[in-house]
Amino acid sequence: MSEKIQEQQLVQQWPAAYRSGFVAIVGRPNAGKSTLINALVGEKIAITANQPETTRKVIRGIVSRESGQLVLVDTPGLHRPRTLLGQRLNDLVADALSDVDAVALCLPADEKIGPGDRFLLEKVAKLDAPIFAVITKIDKISREELAQKLLAVSEIFEFAQIVPVSAQKGEQIKLLEQLMIQQMPLSPPLYPDSAVTDESVESRIAELIREAALDGVRDELPHSIAVVIEDFEERPMRKGDSRTALIDIRANIYVERDSQKGIVIGRGGQRLKQVGVKARQGIEELLGRKVYLDMRVKVAKEWQKDPKFLGRLGF
Repeated sequence: MSEKIQEQQLVQQWPAAYRSGFVAIVGRPNAGKSTLINALVGEKIAITANQPETTRKVIRGIVSRESGQLVLVDTPGLHRPRTLLGQRLNDLVADALSDVDAVALCLPADEKIGPGDRFLLEKVAKLDAPIFAVITKIDKISREELAQKLLAVSEIFEFAQIVPVSAQKGEQIKLLEQLMIQQMPLSPPLYPDSAVTDESVESRIAELIREAALDGVRDELPHSIAVVIEDFEERPMRKGDSRTALIDIRANIYVERDSQKGIVIGRGGQRLKQVGVKARQGIEELLGRKVYLDMRVKVAKEWQKDPKFLGRLGF
């Protein structure tokens, strides 16, 4: 089949007014970026936690509708780097912003506009792309407080749109989606309409384990936890056994010090068991299969400064 015929078929398959493109979701740490992406996509593709700087990689969520497709780019929050990992996270953000069609700047409704917000706005304002101000977490404030927040946001920059949302409750999510599609260039879809992310299954599983391990920890420990999937395979079944095979998963949870290892494992291994229960629930929901999860906690001293270890993690 000639390229010209293939091109004609593609044009016929998608409406002439179809739009698709990339939207960078940015904001200072803990601004609700990952929660917003999950709400837009309609399923969990990015982990969330109460600690800042939870997102460690650029994750693409894909929203496909009849009128267009959005490729949402979840970025690590920009921050002052203290380690090689921190510098590489900032580099990831810069790369993600280099070729997008729009930017959604997340501004938490329950917090004042601060230096971090202004710093990030100054960065994205240099891009040749419309900027949406997305006021997140509006379920945490009153209508009067929201009115004040909208006024304050409108005074700092001339945004393409200012959209208040509650990702937790799904408020205004459809409106935001429609407004962003309108800003995308005319284009056929960039991904199959059945896709929700370009993340590998193993990568998503590792993130679900890290999310479970982050639950309830404080101080510096969240930044010291990394997860590597060592094995991921279907368990062999005996001949004639008609049951669905289990998925065997072996994962290593890395920390930087022996004291941190004790925190993750907990007294008598109780905390690690809780991590396993929570992670397994998310993994089985993702895979639609029962899994056997074997986790080991290991120490990799100062791995955030180790180029080889960071390379193993994909940084």
